[in-house]
Amino acid sequence: MKQWYESLFENYAHKYDKECFVQGTAGECDFIEEEINCDKSLKILDIGCGTGRHAIELTKRGYNVTGVDLSEDQIKRAKEKAGEAGVTIDFQVQDARNLPFEGEFDVAIMLCEGAFSLMETDEMNFEILKNATKALKSKGKFIFTTLNGLFPLFHSVKEFYEAAQKEGQSQYKDCSFDLMTFRDHNTVVFEDDSGNKRELKCNERYYVPSEITWLLKSLGFKKIDIFGAKPGAFSKNDKLTTDDFEMLVVAER
Repeated sequence: MKQWYESLFENYAHKYDKECFVQGTAGECDFIEEEINCDKSLKILDIGCGTGRHAIELTKRGYNVTGVDLSEDQIKRAKEKAGEAGVTIDFQVQDARNLPFEGEFDVAIMLCEGAFSLMETDEMNFEILKNATKALKSKGKFIFTTLNGLFPLFHSVKEFYEAAQKEGQSQYKDCSFDLMTFRDHNTVVFEDDSGNKRELKCNERYYVPSEITWLLKSLGFKKIDIFGAKPGAFSKNDKLTTDDFEMLVVAER
């Protein structure tokens, strides 16, 4: 049986690109460039690359990027978009829990809940972190965003989704946050690229900063910094607070 995150991205590439949460690509790539000192000799792996927005933008800026995603539909659209943008990128259908790379990349990015935190067990989510680490060279850097577990302790996830929803975009309903597992269970209602209304029961794992730090330390990362993640405007000046829906993690081996 297919998991919700596999079903969600079938025939949903064009509509996905119109969602409000994927509009901040240029600003997010500015942050990545700053983090890697604009070193165009570095090899970058984009995990859960979706329709390739970060990979395409970074390639246009002169970087060497490989993009991987579990969804064949998303990868197909990423290749189309790269063609439209006049860039050549190695896009591959891969499962982030079992990547074929070992010590090949200087930088791994995983943004906008591309893979991590969507899996149905904590063990599977950890496999993604493990595979990202394995793909990195010995002094590699890992930049990713994930859901901030401090947010639901102080705010209603349901109200957050309601405030963020825009006409013609996906809607979230029946949100319930489980304090024992730090998972939010919800139903997403959206229209696919053929105009069909679809409903899927989803659940996502929220992480608290201390968990992320411990997981990354156990994988051998020496320096781990966590910030508040403002889509489209990542900044190390944004201290993580309970008001941040997502956190931005920058880790170095």
